[in-house]
Amino acid sequence: CLQGAVPAWREFDSPLPPFNKMPNKMPKIEEEWKKKLSPEQYNVLREKGTEMPFTGKYHKNKEDGMYYCAGCGAILFSSGTKFDSGTGWPSFDSPAAKDAVELKKDFSHGTARTEVICKKCNSHLGHVFDDGPTPTGKRYCMNSCALDFKKSDK
Repeated sequence: CLQGAVPAWREFDSPLPPFNKMPNKMPKIEEEWKKKLSPEQYNVLREKGTEMPFTGKYHKNKEDGMYYCAGCGAILFSSGTKFDSGTGWPSFDSPAAKDAVELKKDFSHGTARTEVICKKCNSHLGHVFDDGPTPTGKRYCMNSCALDFKKSDK
């Protein structure tokens, strides 16, 4: 798939531009990130922190719409892939597009995990696990403060 190309299935079911065409300007240095983000967002997105479980604004959100990166506005997840994992964080079974996120091995906190990073701005979003209840078997466990949500116009 060419970078910037819209997969055929997205052309017809979404009025949104591909994630890498979002107009938000990204900060270039950490001081600019600190001005753009709240302290909690900065801790999670830039310092790989984690918000407390069951406290995030999107943990119980059941509205139809799209979830975007709070750092750069990239499209990350559709509400159609969200499910209640019981973990206290918003969970999804797949990203909105394969090239929306990057996965990296994470050996912090004495365990092996897979970190989920926004491919556009390199911000930490959460982790993905292989224990999801849907056919993908994945649980993308995201921090609410790393996301922005836009309700569907339907």
